[in-house]
Amino acid sequence: MSSPARYFAAPKPGDIVWCRFPEEKSLQPASKARPALVLRVGQIDGHPAVAIVYGTSQKVERLFPGEFAISPADGAAYTASGLSYPTKFNLARSVELPFNDRWFAVPSGAPFGQQPKLGVLHPALMKRAQAAFSAATPLARTPGKQE
Repeated sequence: MSSPARYFAAPKPGDIVWCRFPEEKSLQPASKARPALVLRVGQIDGHPAVAIVYGTSQKVERLFPGEFAISPADGAAYTASGLSYPTKFNLARSVELPFNDRWFAVPSGAPFGQQPKLGVLHPALMKRAQAAFSAATPLARTPGKQE
């Protein structure tokens, strides 16, 4: 019998966390953790929950609509992210998950203590993230248009 999930204290929007983001078309935690960007924080059944977007260090040089990257060329913004490799985030691929140890893991070195937090999205990257968000959600770019 497995032990109950341990919940972490709620993060903040803009935090970059270490997550076992679900594999394609699955609602099971992936075997490997990866960076994820917190978009929203809420609750599920009275426990912390987050809406997050997927991060990957693969093919960072190829950005599609809805994606933005953070790399060492971003200087202090890269350092604040806590990322070890250039990483792109896909704002077109989000999911809402309970903020517990089934889905999230404390990164090696535990830079923020026993929390899944790697770092934060630096304010210098907000315009880049907003442009990716707008590209990922066409209705957000055309006020008043409904489909």
